[in-house]
Amino acid sequence: MLQPKKSKYRKAFRGRRAGTVTRGTTVAFGDFGLKATSAGWVSARQIEAARKKITYATKRVGKYWMRMFPDKPITKKAVGVKMGSGKGDIHEYVAVVRPGMILFEIGGVTEEVAKSAFTKAAHKLSVKTMIVEK
Repeated sequence: MLQPKKSKYRKAFRGRRAGTVTRGTTVAFGDFGLKATSAGWVSARQIEAARKKITYATKRVGKYWMRMFPDKPITKKAVGVKMGSGKGDIHEYVAVVRPGMILFEIGGVTEEVAKSAFTKAAHKLSVKTMIVEK
């Protein structure tokens, strides 16, 4: 499971997901990219599921790049715990995704293979996406 090796603070604020992203909006490494069109949190499990789909759909031909990393800890209290008594324990790690962000890239495969792989991977993610070319 993807998660940071170290972090400055153990627990993070929830934050706001308003506005579009300014950096990482173009396909930089590969030929095709999966671009987010909505904002949201993408969990480490969703990223791993999408990554597996991409490797399976491309039959490990070419190369792929993950342009997001789940570095935000999300806390959750146990079931049946009363209100108060502090913030809960870390439940999972998520990547904060904003519209315009490139999530995955693929290079060295045909357009049909890339579109097929990204379509399957997009079903595993909790944000709306579109496929873009370099």
